[in-house]
Amino acid sequence: MAAEVSPGEYKDVLLFLATAGIVVPLFRRWNVSPILGFLGAGVVLGPFGLGALSDQFPWLAVVTVDNPRDIAQLAEFGVVFLLFMIGLELSWERLRLMRRLVFGMGALQVAASGGAIAAAAMLLGQSAPSAAAIGAALALSSTAVVMPLLAERNRQHSQSGRAIFSVLLFQDLAVAPILITLAVLGSRQEGAFSARDLLAFAPAVLGLMALVVIGRLVLRPMLKSVARAKSEEMFMAASLLVVIGAGLLAALSGLSMALGAFVAGLLLAETEYRHEVERTIEPFKGLLLGLFFVSIGINLDLTRLFAHPGPIIGMALGLMALTGGVVLALGLAFGLKRRAALESALLLAAGGEFAFVILDSAMKAGVVEPEIGATLLVASTLSMFAIPFLAALGARIGGRSAAPVTGLAEGAPPAAQPTSAPEPGAAAAPAEVLVVGFGRVGRLVGDMLGRHDLPWTAVEWDTRLVEKGRKSGAKIVFGDAARPEFLRRCGLETARALVVTMDDPEGAEAVVATAREINPALTIVARARDARHAKRLYELGASDAVPETIEASLQLSEAVLVDIGIPMGLVIASIHERRDEFRKELNNPGALGGRRRSLRKPSAPGVSPPSDASARAVNHEPEEN
Repeated sequence: MAAEVSPGEYKDVLLFLATAGIVVPLFRRWNVSPILGFLGAGVVLGPFGLGALSDQFPWLAVVTVDNPRDIAQLAEFGVVFLLFMIGLELSWERLRLMRRLVFGMGALQVAASGGAIAAAAMLLGQSAPSAAAIGAALALSSTAVVMPLLAERNRQHSQSGRAIFSVLLFQDLAVAPILITLAVLGSRQEGAFSARDLLAFAPAVLGLMALVVIGRLVLRPMLKSVARAKSEEMFMAASLLVVIGAGLLAALSGLSMALGAFVAGLLLAETEYRHEVERTIEPFKGLLLGLFFVSIGINLDLTRLFAHPGPIIGMALGLMALTGGVVLALGLAFGLKRRAALESALLLAAGGEFAFVILDSAMKAGVVEPEIGATLLVASTLSMFAIPFLAALGARIGGRSAAPVTGLAEGAPPAAQPTSAPEPGAAAAPAEVLVVGFGRVGRLVGDMLGRHDLPWTAVEWDTRLVEKGRKSGAKIVFGDAARPEFLRRCGLETARALVVTMDDPEGAEAVVATAREINPALTIVARARDARHAKRLYELGASDAVPETIEASLQLSEAVLVDIGIPMGLVIASIHERRDEFRKELNNPGALGGRRRSLRKPSAPGVSPPSDASARAVNHEPEEN
C-alpha cells in the first residue's frame, strides 16, 4: 500500500516552481532581470511578507514559505553550481595569467574594504574582534548575483568583467581563512595569540591538496568510463557527483563547498568532457540559483527594516559608497580605463551572500552580538537588491561595443564572445573551424586545416576516437553535436566554418539543421552518402554537400582519362565542370524527384535530436570510414 502523501510537505517546493514558471517568462518579456523577480518573490512569500499576515488571514499560509531554513540549505547549492561553472570556464593556465588581478587587485580590495569597514565599526563602539568580523563579512560582494547579471548583458569578457570576476574569485578564496580565523577567535581564551592556533588552518590546506590530487587522478578516468556507456542519464549522474562530491569534500576540510566545486571545475576545464558537463549542469545551476535568490528575499527582515529604516538604509548606502570607492581607486591603479573601473565599482559595491555565512559564524562564536549581526544582515540584503540596477547603470557606462576584448594588462586569455572593445594593441583571436566527427575522414580534414594554419576543434561522441585524437595532439572534445547548447559552448556562433564528416545520414542532417538555426551566416560543409542525401543537406542549410558516390565516380573518371593519355589540364577542367553541374542539379528544387525524407528541425535550444539514432550516434564514425 502506498504511503500517505501530505501536500504540506511539498508546499514550499511547489511555491518555488510556480514562482520560477511565472517570474522568468514575465520578467524576460519586460526586459527586466529575473533576479529581481526572484528576490521580490522571496520577500512576498517569506515570513516577513505575507507570512506576517497569516495570523489575521489564515488562508495566506497556503502561499507562504513555512521552512525558510530548509530552503536556505538547498539554495546554497546554487552558489556551489555557479562556482563550478566558473571553474569550467577557466583553467589553471588562465588563472595563472589572471594572477595580477586575482591576487593583486582582489587581495587589496578585501584588505582595504574590510579595514575601512572595521575602522568605522570601531568608531561606532565595536570591539576589535567584532569590528574585524564585520569588516570581513561586508567586504565581500555577491558572486551569485553579479556573475549572472554580467552574463545576461554579455559583459563577462569585457575589461571590467574580467576585473570583477578576478576580485570575486579572490573573495571566494578568502572565505575559508576568514571562517577559520573566526573559529579561532571564538574558541581561544583571553591571552596572547599562540602559534598552535595556526594549526587550525592545516585541515583546510590538506583538504585542498587532497581535492586537487584526487581530482587529477580520478575525474577524467571516471567520466571516460561513464561516457563509454553512452547513457545521458549516467553522464548526468556522474556530473552531479563531481560537483556535490567536491563540495562536500571541501566542507569536511573546513573550506566552503563553493570553493571545492570551483577547484573541481578547474580540473575539468582542460579535459575533453568540459562542454558536455557544462551542458548537463546548466539547468541545475539555473534552477538552484533562482532558489538562492528567493532565499535571499526571504531573509529580508521587513519588521527590523520598518522599525529602524534610517540607520539600516544609511548602513546599506554607506557600505556601497565605501566599497565602491575602494574598487574604483584600485581599478584605476591597476590600469583599468575610467569607464571600466566605474562599472566594476558599481557591481562590486553591494554586500554578498557570504555575509550571511560569516556573520552567522561570528554570532555563534560570540564575536559579534546577535542584535548587531541581525541588523547588518538586513542592511547587506538591502544592498543586494540594488545590484541589478547598479549593473544596468554600469552597462550603460561601460558601453556595448561588439568587438571582443582579448585580455587585460596581465595577458588574460581571449574572449569567447563579442562583448566589448578590444584593448589597445591586442589582436583578435582567429575564429576556429569545427569538425564534427573524427574518424578517418575527420582526421584528414583536420590535417588539411592544420597545413593551412587554420585553428580547428573536433567534436566526437565515440570515446575511443576522442582518446585516440587527444593522444595524437588534436584539439578534440567529447559531446553530442546535435544539441544546440553544446554547439554554442563549442563556439559555433563565432566559428569560421563547420565541417560535418559523420557517415550517419540522420545524425549529419540533425547537426546541419541545428547549426544553421544557431548561425545563419555560417559556412557548413557536410559529407553526404549519395546525391539524394546531399540534396537533403542542402535543403537543411548546408553551404556545400559532398556526396561520396559522385566524388568516387569523378575520381575514377579522372584517373582513367589521365591514364589513357588525355592531357591533365583538360581532364581537371572537365572534372570541375561536371562537379559544378552536379551542384546545380542538387540545389535545384525539382531535381532527383521522389519523396523527401522528413526531419524535424530543432526549434529552440535544448530540443532533443529527432531520433535515438542521431542522439546516441550523432558523432559516431566507424574507424574504417
